[in-house]
Amino acid sequence: MPFTRPDHTPAGPVPTQRLRRALNTPLLTLYGLGVTVGAGIYVLVGATAAQAGPHAPVSFLIAAFVVAFTAFSYAELSTRYPVSAGEAAYVAAGFGDRAAWLTVAVGLAVALSGMVSAAAVAIGAASYLHDLTALPRDLLMLGVVATMGGIALWGIAQSVAVAAVITVIEISGLLLVIFWGLFVAEHAGVALADLRPPPIGPQWVGIGAASLLAFFAFVGFEDMANVAEEVRDPIRALPRAILWTLVMATVLYVGTTVAVLLAVPLARLSGSAAPLLLVFETAPQGLRQSFSVIAVVATINGVLIQMIMASRVLFGLADRGHLPAPLAMVSERTRTPVVATLTVVAAIVGLAWLLPIDALAERTSQIVLTVFVLVNAALIRLKLRAPPVAECFRVPLFVPVMGMATSVMLFGFAFL
Repeated sequence: MPFTRPDHTPAGPVPTQRLRRALNTPLLTLYGLGVTVGAGIYVLVGATAAQAGPHAPVSFLIAAFVVAFTAFSYAELSTRYPVSAGEAAYVAAGFGDRAAWLTVAVGLAVALSGMVSAAAVAIGAASYLHDLTALPRDLLMLGVVATMGGIALWGIAQSVAVAAVITVIEISGLLLVIFWGLFVAEHAGVALADLRPPPIGPQWVGIGAASLLAFFAFVGFEDMANVAEEVRDPIRALPRAILWTLVMATVLYVGTTVAVLLAVPLARLSGSAAPLLLVFETAPQGLRQSFSVIAVVATINGVLIQMIMASRVLFGLADRGHLPAPLAMVSERTRTPVVATLTVVAAIVGLAWLLPIDALAERTSQIVLTVFVLVNAALIRLKLRAPPVAECFRVPLFVPVMGMATSVMLFGFAFL
């Protein structure tokens, strides 16, 4: 397969192959939903309910409010700089060439968080599949990662289309939970009146702690910035896709949480590692098995989308000369960053086989919050220093200020 790479030298023309701009607003929104509404919601409801009790939906609403500030900061920055390795480009623009090391560190942190997340999800997917097939977990994990790697190499339009189909299946599972929990299952959980926000008092401590958990369920919208170089009309598509992703994820999260709390006793829900499956406890066996398959699909989708994101970050850093040039090689046929994608596939397999994924996964959220702080700080500096870009989505200065403040606050809660 022939390759070309961007020319980083000033002399003589060298053929350059760029990424294909193939994503429109619907595909980009489904990509964002796929990485945001991931496997987390399938296991997060129980942990959130354990801390917030019947007020878990309030925690998701608070988390959505907090995330919205940083989401709108990304909307402006992604239209100012619609390139791969978005966060690294934003930090470079905001802090200048003297902070080149910070640019590389941010890019590598984003890529690492994606690869660690994908490795952990791949292990989870292999465990689900092992229960269904009894095949060795390591073999299943390798098969999942290799298959998703092949799809990622196929082409951005094709791989995001596959992810979009899986996302629709994943969302269908949540809609099924909402319908079954609200209208079919016996309401053995909390009363509807108990879901109302409580008056100011000690209960808000648990709601606040649960909001930190719920916040991590919204992480993922920022991955859309890392495929900006493959969006047809980034100025219009990116802000719309980010907004739609945030709104739709919030509706799905709150609806799912309400349905589960009404249908499942709180004591059972809080201690369950698969809380959504409890909604179908009295459902026909075929329906329960179908939902289990959807849960497997949800985990596999997370591997593919994180793989796409991490490979684009490595490509973007190499394209700017921050990483070895081979990582910027693009296939002339598929127009995908082949070397970067293969590197990410190998790293995910290595992480899943060799390293304590649980310990690394616990740090992923702190990495993401740190990146959020730096990205918001970069936008603040740009707004105070640089003239506005003629054609870009713009937000008031208080948006990145609030985004930075809320990210710092949540980072502090992570250590409590």
